[in-house]
Amino acid sequence: MTAEATGVRLECDGAVATVTLARPDVLNAQTPALWQAVRDFSRKLPGDVRVVVVRGEGRAFSAGLDLSVVGASGPGSFAELSTLSEQECADRIAEFQDAFNWLHRPDLVSIAAVQGHAIGAGFQLALACDLRVLAEDVRFSMAEVTLGLVPDLAGTKRLVELVGYSRALEICATGRRLDAAEADRIGLATLVVPTGELAGAVSDLTAGLLANDREAVVEIKALLAGASGRTHAEQERAEREAQTRRLRELAGRGE
Repeated sequence: MTAEATGVRLECDGAVATVTLARPDVLNAQTPALWQAVRDFSRKLPGDVRVVVVRGEGRAFSAGLDLSVVGASGPGSFAELSTLSEQECADRIAEFQDAFNWLHRPDLVSIAAVQGHAIGAGFQLALACDLRVLAEDVRFSMAEVTLGLVPDLAGTKRLVELVGYSRALEICATGRRLDAAEADRIGLATLVVPTGELAGAVSDLTAGLLANDREAVVEIKALLAGASGRTHAEQERAEREAQTRRLRELAGRGE
């Protein structure tokens, strides 16, 4: 399907894949068709892709769920989901979540290039990425609560991991907006830059990631991603095992 039909442009250029939300006229509001296209794209990535950049066209990253679509009666609408059995509804939401979950695959590093509004599903899309480069005009909000809903696109655990339980609860239960300065202060931002410098900052970060050995980066990501679930002794063991694999590989003795 075309970008016009799905609202997303999906491209691969060597080691870099780019996901561009391409509905600037509606601030890149997201739809089930968009999620399906992203999910399908993720399953066909060439093996040499190392970095995925997620961005939005125009003045916003994403204003969240397209309520004009989900408010109708077709597939993916609230009306349709409400008629499904509990298991069928949960399974459908799991399909939606797949469009977000792949962005923290162990063999990739994902970067969200965020400008303007990142609301609801837009906020969760940014959270799904490993790194977030924010323009100074960013406004985050987990706005699902204002619709009587909960965040369900795999963003709640990521938010807690980044900012802690009490701050995550306050953000989700109030639906309030956070600017780039606050996002930086509480740990949501990897980097905050002037709006006009966003593309350049993401390009520089991508180049820095690609400048180093792929397998070393993969091992480092695995070490850090699993650290919170390990004891100190378990983490030290994981470090030793990872380093042993790297030394053997560099010496040409990897199995």
